[in-house]
Amino acid sequence: MQPKKSRPKDKSAPAGVTLTVRIQPRASKNEAIRQENGGIKIRLTAPPVDGAANEALVKFLADRFSVARSQVEIVSGHTSRDKIVRVNGVNGEGAESLLYKESK
Repeated sequence: MQPKKSRPKDKSAPAGVTLTVRIQPRASKNEAIRQENGGIKIRLTAPPVDGAANEALVKFLADRFSVARSQVEIVSGHTSRDKIVRVNGVNGEGAESLLYKESK
């Protein structure tokens, strides 16, 4: 009996970016702003009720990074204004330019 060969590991796992953001719900428009301290502030029109702002955040980031909503995950801060968000399938090098691009 021959020993089992182990499969080679898939090294092409999708790249991802982890963002620390501060949310401002009930804003006049959806936009990302670079704060003076270097942080990221995301203004959303959705109210902070029943997860509406979280859903709006996921949709906003998915649109900005051109990925599916399932690729955007709120890691922590579900009930807080300060959140840690993971966006899979995005290269970290161009992430900042995509985040701050002007809305169409």
